[in-house]
Amino acid sequence: MHCPDQPGIIAVITEFINTNGGNILYLDQYVDRENGVFYMRVEWDLENFVIPADKIEEYFNTLYASRYNVTYRLSFTDRPRRMALFVSKMSHCLYDILARYVAGEWDVEIPVIISNHPDLKSVADQFNIPYEVIPVTRQNKEEMEALEFEILDRYQIDFIVLARYMQVLSENFINRYPNRIINIHHSFLPAFVGAKPYHAAHDRGVKLIGATSHYVTTELDAGPIIEQDIVRITHKDTINDLVKKGRDLEKIVLSRAVEKHIQRKILTYNNKTVVFS
Repeated sequence: MHCPDQPGIIAVITEFINTNGGNILYLDQYVDRENGVFYMRVEWDLENFVIPADKIEEYFNTLYASRYNVTYRLSFTDRPRRMALFVSKMSHCLYDILARYVAGEWDVEIPVIISNHPDLKSVADQFNIPYEVIPVTRQNKEEMEALEFEILDRYQIDFIVLARYMQVLSENFINRYPNRIINIHHSFLPAFVGAKPYHAAHDRGVKLIGATSHYVTTELDAGPIIEQDIVRITHKDTINDLVKKGRDLEKIVLSRAVEKHIQRKILTYNNKTVVFS
């Protein structure tokens, strides 16, 4: 939740939970003093909570949300989130996510993988996940995205991860899943653009490379940043070394971002994120 910063707001929220029999399991908060905004994430056990789960939102809206100008999201952990993976031809991010998935690291389901190429179907088959090929081009984007919407609705997808999916999504697609599409890219942008950024960076003699994971917005690669990291480069590193280090970094940063989203620990506000520990 977030709202204008005001005295006693933590006490107000915790009182709502405590007086109705809830047991608080997690609470973290942050105040943006520059803009006067209060952020909080609270998790509580519903076992002895007197308000039925399907009535909590109604009660909270009536008693607190409108009074304190609270914007919030209420979610429940009894149903794992359903994540769709979008891929093209590169497999490093896909393998990393699927390895964590089958290892049981995340409370998530992956009902489907969607791609604009057939190349990674064998990977999906290894993990017994349906693989849908939707050959999107600039000319047929609207038609193909309609097919993707049908697939996403059929599998009841909650959020999407672009695991090196090399297609730009339409505004209509992005607006359908606000703050629910996670992307990964190298952090050479905007200095080294084009098809061979690692070659350009090597020619320039860069000393570090990075990766950025963010929510997708209609402004390309400029959505709210969730996670970033860097790795050092020396004059001894070849182009192949840069590519390998960059791909290792991409899959780690993307998985960190996905994990935070699954855990519901990301709040977005004015194209920025508050990521709770």
